[in-house]
Amino acid sequence: MKIPVLTESRNLRYFTFFYLYVMQGIPGGFRGATVYNYLIEKGLTASAVGSFVLVVGLPWSFQFVWGPIVDRFQHSLMGHRKQWVVLTQLVAVAASLGLLLVHDPLAQLGLMSALFFVHSLFASIQDTSVDAMAISVTPEPERGRVNAFMRAGFLLGGSLGAAGLAPVLQQHGFQRAALLQSLALLFFTGLTFVIRLHRTDRLLPGWARARPVPVALAAPDDADNPPLRWIFRELFRNVSQPRNLQIFVCIWAVYLSFAVFFGSFIYTLIHSLHWAAKDVSVLEGSWANLVVLAALVGGGLLSDRLGPARLQGWVLGFIVLVIVGISAAGAQWGHPPVATGGILLASLVDPFMSVAALPLLMNLCDSRVAGSQFTTYMALINFGDVIGAKITGILLGFATAPVIGLCCAAVVLVALWRLRRVNAKARPTLQPQAAYRISK
Repeated sequence: MKIPVLTESRNLRYFTFFYLYVMQGIPGGFRGATVYNYLIEKGLTASAVGSFVLVVGLPWSFQFVWGPIVDRFQHSLMGHRKQWVVLTQLVAVAASLGLLLVHDPLAQLGLMSALFFVHSLFASIQDTSVDAMAISVTPEPERGRVNAFMRAGFLLGGSLGAAGLAPVLQQHGFQRAALLQSLALLFFTGLTFVIRLHRTDRLLPGWARARPVPVALAAPDDADNPPLRWIFRELFRNVSQPRNLQIFVCIWAVYLSFAVFFGSFIYTLIHSLHWAAKDVSVLEGSWANLVVLAALVGGGLLSDRLGPARLQGWVLGFIVLVIVGISAAGAQWGHPPVATGGILLASLVDPFMSVAALPLLMNLCDSRVAGSQFTTYMALINFGDVIGAKITGILLGFATAPVIGLCCAAVVLVALWRLRRVNAKARPTLQPQAAYRISK
């Protein structure tokens, strides 16, 4: 029986990155919302929950290690970086199946954390490969839209992992929820085998000689896999450029500040105001994401039309208003309509940052080290999310969530001011492509 194969097109490109991010979003929603909220409901302290987030999220902070390796071996008969995606998907599925060893998440917290750590390790390599592939095959004018598709896929996957698996965890136990997650990941892994972004790609690696890619379709200098020494040199050169560094630090500060605020907000709702963990997870993964998906569609188009740098200023101003507004209503969080509105508003922050900040960071990247540079940025952002959970646990011992929120809003305001100054000094420019050719 002949296997149906999807062939190259712009729509296929969007679809591919959409479903790859659905696959990433399912375990993200499961561990980041369902399990996270479950542990809070069962009485774990903010510090203990922060430690769990720190452990399971740590591999995402080391993506900069995988980036140079992915860039070093970026070509194969299966397609540009596709071999990395397929391999890591298979191992991530195996790691997900390992979660079936957990019978009681509280009694086996150490084992569960270790298994999530292993899964996150290989999922982070997959994410590195997918991001590098997206930069390589997506023209700059379309990066806002492709980021919108990627983020929409992640949110859909997150909805399945949160709103879909939270009731399963509560009613049928952790093992049943872990099994459903594993089956979903296995399905998407199978789908990857029948996707070809270019017609010369092979479904499986083999000994047959690859058909040459037409010159008109080949990117400059794509004929060779560059050595690690060159990759690290170019990575450091691009990341350390003053303007690039200032832009990234501002974006990182915003992500960290919002992670601290949102973590304190959710912990207060469940631990202090006794919201049911399942209700919070379902709200985060259903109604909130419906609002977010609508925002992503418009945000992606705006990013390509206005430019990510200009859109970023509007987004940061919106974030300040959201944090201040939710914090000012802190005394009313006990009322469901107020808390629900707060969750819905807060859920808009990440997608808006995605369609503004991520294309901006992509445009700072040299295409030959796209995997290394972009995933270095993302690794540091993910590290901000991870330590944000730990910082939240510490700060809640000294201050209330509304006070923490106002401090976080002040940090975002400073970042907005600094970004405006950086953008006023120089218009965004593309990074010069470093000339490189391996001697034969």
